[in-house]
Amino acid sequence: MTLLQRIAPSDALRRSHTLIDPQTLDGAAEIVDDVRRGGEAALRRVSERLGDLRTDDAGSALVLDPAAMRRLAASVASDDRALLERTAERIRAFAQRQREALTSIETTVPGGRAGHLIAPMEAAGCYAPGGRYPLPSSVLMTAVTARVAGVRTVVVASPRPAPITAAAAMVAGADLMLTIGGAQAVAAMAYGVSVPRCDIIVGPGNRWVTAAKKIVQGDAAIDMLAGPSELLVLADDTAEASWIAADLLAQAEHDTDAVPTLVTTSARLADDVESELERQLASLPTGATARAALANGCCVVCESLEQAIGVSDRIAPEHLQIMTRDARGVLARLRHFGAAFVGSRSAEIFGDYGVGPNHVLPTSGTSRFSAGLSVLHFLRVRTWLEMDEGPSLDGVVRDAARLARLEGLEAHARSAEKRLAP
Repeated sequence: MTLLQRIAPSDALRRSHTLIDPQTLDGAAEIVDDVRRGGEAALRRVSERLGDLRTDDAGSALVLDPAAMRRLAASVASDDRALLERTAERIRAFAQRQREALTSIETTVPGGRAGHLIAPMEAAGCYAPGGRYPLPSSVLMTAVTARVAGVRTVVVASPRPAPITAAAAMVAGADLMLTIGGAQAVAAMAYGVSVPRCDIIVGPGNRWVTAAKKIVQGDAAIDMLAGPSELLVLADDTAEASWIAADLLAQAEHDTDAVPTLVTTSARLADDVESELERQLASLPTGATARAALANGCCVVCESLEQAIGVSDRIAPEHLQIMTRDARGVLARLRHFGAAFVGSRSAEIFGDYGVGPNHVLPTSGTSRFSAGLSVLHFLRVRTWLEMDEGPSLDGVVRDAARLARLEGLEAHARSAEKRLAP
């Protein structure tokens, strides 16, 4: 039995993964409503029931301020703290270049001037998973980006935060840290329970976090609804099988729901990757998790590079590694992906750990209509209009009034006509 199920290109086009199951959505809705209605008392009750908080004094703090974060992070080695700071700086530098590309504008319009102003949101909630492993990288990816955008108040939420997570929050410049996770943490940030109400909630999480983000959307902005993590490797016969296997296993060890996929034009390469997966799994400490995740993925052998590109675009993966001849040329032909890693040396792992671009990305095919986290998520574009006095305005007035009457809105027409030059 193969580790990666070998399927035909036509079958790959029909594969889909459920983002949120109805049972989780219903359960999350109950938690969110309980916290929204019951405030901090409900938040504590739910968090204690789900194991995020203990009833003893040592584990009862819902929120950590910077001083408390500093105490929790005191045990972090100086070398690890320096690593966090280097990573944060790389993320910050890339985000700053993104921010510089987004500018306010002013232009002339008939009868006056118009433009837009770009302003940050006031408060952001940044979620970082903390279940099987602490994920300080997610703290940096979300909170640093929010700060670069100009967000005034940054709240980090992570269940039972490890010292390294608290250290990452400090390096990122977070104002507060919620020590709980799941749907209850999302609800707390969305409705201002124990922390300031957040205008946007971002960051990866499990199905309960995703369900809660869907529920609160409208009361707060969200970055995206993300499902299990995905990697698609698009490879031809020039790719190295051992590298591909290592990259697929790096994705697979995230958790048993991860989705590793190989799309290739070479049947020989597919066979070699299968052999390498078995060989590398034998010594992988997280092998049990990775082996289970491989069952979610597949291997698609295509007749041509064009067909392989079509399969990739239909899947629209979160992470896309391009390991082909002329990888940059192939990139130009691809339409749908969360983040692309171009060339054999550009392993997805470098995106995970802060070379620059953000690692919070759309999954489950949603890269067809959404994008990875960036400073743009934390910014609002606000338009303005300033009209002149005098005859230059008359043409616009008459057009507006006529259009209003076509829609049956007489008061609109009269409002415009008040501005006609005497």
